[in-house]
Amino acid sequence: MARAVKALYAVLVTSLLAAPAPAVPASAGTVAEDAVPAPRPRAAGVRGLEIGVPAYAWAGDHMLGDLVATTPAASVVVLNPGNGDAPFDARWQARADALRAGTTATGEKTKVLGYVHTDHGNRDVAAIKASVDNYLKTRDGRLHVDGIFFDVVSRDCGPGNATRDHYAQLREYVQDTMDAADPTAAELVVDNPGTAIADCYLEPGHRTADVFVTFEDTYAAYTGSGWLGGNVFAESGGYRAGTELDPTGTAFWHLVHAVPDATAMRTTLRTAFDRGAGYAYATGTRMPNPWDESPSWKYRSQTLYAATLG
Repeated sequence: MARAVKALYAVLVTSLLAAPAPAVPASAGTVAEDAVPAPRPRAAGVRGLEIGVPAYAWAGDHMLGDLVATTPAASVVVLNPGNGDAPFDARWQARADALRAGTTATGEKTKVLGYVHTDHGNRDVAAIKASVDNYLKTRDGRLHVDGIFFDVVSRDCGPGNATRDHYAQLREYVQDTMDAADPTAAELVVDNPGTAIADCYLEPGHRTADVFVTFEDTYAAYTGSGWLGGNVFAESGGYRAGTELDPTGTAFWHLVHAVPDATAMRTTLRTAFDRGAGYAYATGTRMPNPWDESPSWKYRSQTLYAATLG
């Protein structure tokens, strides 16, 4: 089976009472942003930057309507019904299907991921698998998502690489479950430690995910001392970009909130690209949940600008 090469703070979403909202037309950006580039596959060997959005909102929230309406579309959207433990019912499935119909600036379709929390590797494996099944084993037998976003992931290898191996087994479970549902599906698995991850997680033959969120914090931290100096680290010490472990240029994802304005948004995306990220997202929203509403500058501004990088 083909394996996907491309491709937060846990929030408790405890009810699904809202009905799906109608799609909200995307707002045009500045005059320079108004012309949408024709979808263009990126040339082989050319690294770019794509937008990946953690959308921790209700199934019927305007945030998800904004994402459906955005052209070019975001490359990845994470849906979060009750941290993965609420039913991924018909409302959520319809929203996921609508998002997956979007076309990105490179001509690909948006990938939708289901959120699953892991408590730094301490959550019971059976409970994690039940959350995975919530997204991947549906009554209609169809896949409505393209993979799983594992959150609150440990960044350390653990004794004898035990923690790393725990996450590698979870990745394999996602792969096997999706393969059983649709042998043609190319799954995407993301691990989110929110900071640089030990390089053992990207070791050939033991890799735990396709993509790793290696930064999740504020703009002030991202442009200051909160950036530790790389996407990966060796347990013996030292941070580095990790590009030698990421030949496709798509393995790392940076999430930045409390971004002050649209100019800082573009600075964030440019910085993410320069730091080796293949995915990024910037929003002006703040804690306690910066991922539950659309940024003031709209998604289109990000997807258009990201398409110019690379």
